[in-house]
Amino acid sequence: MASHRKPRTKVRTTTPAVGLTTAALASVTLLSTQSATAAPAEPKPAVEEVQKKVDALYRQAGAATQEYNRAKAASTSQQTKVDTLLSDVAKRTEKINEARRALGSYAAAQYRNGGIGPAATFFLADNPQGYFDQSRLMDRATERQQRSVTEFRTQQASAAKKRAEAVKSLETLTETQATLASSKKDVQTKLTEARGLLSRLTAEEKARLAELERKKEAEAKEKAAKLAARQAAEAKERAEAEEKAREEAAKESGGGSGTGSGTGTDPGPGTGSGTDSGYAAKAEKVLAFARAQIGKPYVWGASGPSSYDCSGLTQAAWREAGVTLPRTTWDQVEFGTRVATSDLKPGDLVFFYDDISHVGIYKGDGMMIHAPKPGANVREESIYYMPIYGSVRPA
Repeated sequence: MASHRKPRTKVRTTTPAVGLTTAALASVTLLSTQSATAAPAEPKPAVEEVQKKVDALYRQAGAATQEYNRAKAASTSQQTKVDTLLSDVAKRTEKINEARRALGSYAAAQYRNGGIGPAATFFLADNPQGYFDQSRLMDRATERQQRSVTEFRTQQASAAKKRAEAVKSLETLTETQATLASSKKDVQTKLTEARGLLSRLTAEEKARLAELERKKEAEAKEKAAKLAARQAAEAKERAEAEEKAREEAAKESGGGSGTGSGTGTDPGPGTGSGTDSGYAAKAEKVLAFARAQIGKPYVWGASGPSSYDCSGLTQAAWREAGVTLPRTTWDQVEFGTRVATSDLKPGDLVFFYDDISHVGIYKGDGMMIHAPKPGANVREESIYYMPIYGSVRPA
């Protein structure tokens, strides 16, 4: 019996080993095939590419923010119009009721006198307009009754017209609110995408991105310094030219009399600089307000007092100087007088990008105060940090 059990034991030991080896080989072959046919992983974008994409997304979000601001302003204006129309309709309805009550009193008086008069017949008819066309109503009605009937019809027509206007305004308001919601969603989508790109960066890549930003800022400041130097040189040249002109005028006018020449030349420069001094006084108020907002966060769609977007800041700042700017960058760029970059003065508005999606307040020396983008605070920065579209002097 023992001699027969040993072969069986050997068979049990050997067979599983062979099966395991075959399965292992099959697994290796399958994995090798999958590895060979699998699509290569998408290469991770370079930090420079991420920076470009994020900047583009922020700019697109800025444009969508301006669309949101425009829709919001239109919605507010339309809501006010609707409220006014509805109030007007209510007042006119009350006037109709008053006219109706007057006609009712005539009908009651006629009934007490033993019959139903023409006014009551008109009022109770199934087709008042048709009955009104019958000349005998006007022939038999008193002058006072005629006025009441006319007033009733006038108020009816007027109320119907205003009611139709209110309905149309409500439809426009609904459309505007839909645009508002769409713009809001667009802004949120762009910002979410930008945040997603930044969140996937490693610590080393974030450090590299910060370095690129510092380099960009340094280059922009260098350009600002060159503009400041050029403006200072031009201002010096103008001052020297004005001084020379005054000296020559003094020589020609007084024959050596210091008192006479001084009196003759003073009014000229004073009159010429009146407009400039008026603008400078307004600009001083604008910049004082803007400086006080430094450090407050950028929030898209915000116009103060605790946070701002770019055009919300410029609008609030110029309001301090008594100037009411439109809400969006697209409308602000059309407000005032266009000026060249080389002729910028403190208080001027500088607009950026081809789509005019950003704006800042020029403070002098090639620098501005602006609300930059989501995640950043109101700050001073070179006007050359972004591509300049153009500039405007609001007042």
